[in-house]
Amino acid sequence: MRKPPFFSKTHCFGIYSSILSEAINLFKFHGIKRLSRPLGRFLLEFNISGIEAIVPVPLSPEGLRRRGFNQSLLLAKAVSDNKNIPLIMDGLLKKTETRPQVGLPAKERARNLKGAFVAAKQFTGKRIMLVDDVMTTGATANECSRQLLKAGASEVVVLTLARAAVL
Repeated sequence: MRKPPFFSKTHCFGIYSSILSEAINLFKFHGIKRLSRPLGRFLLEFNISGIEAIVPVPLSPEGLRRRGFNQSLLLAKAVSDNKNIPLIMDGLLKKTETRPQVGLPAKERARNLKGAFVAAKQFTGKRIMLVDDVMTTGATANECSRQLLKAGASEVVVLTLARAAVL
């Protein structure tokens, strides 16, 4: 890799297609929050030993107002509750509203998110699990991981429900 990502590895439950993509869309875009528990259970299949804190990918204040909830936070809470790992809800903030990532090519996705996130806490020496719903190019996970490492995290591992089939 010419430019390796800031996260050390990723775990994802499945490919973003078929029934999984339909469930994620109902959860995320149609506000069916009760799907957070069953979808969150999918994330419990991974060995995440050694993780010291869970941090969800944040929404911007405007994005949170629009959606009414942070889907990544609900998934992260399901993992935190089950694995008894501290959930740090306000450890990472999305300080600026960005254009939607859907439809943007990989380089533009990275450019769109540059500087959008900031760590609001110090994570000195901690192994962090960053939780999101879907990973496409990894631009969001990479920018969030960069900020967590900048705030002292020793490692960032990414956990998502789904991964895009084709980049």
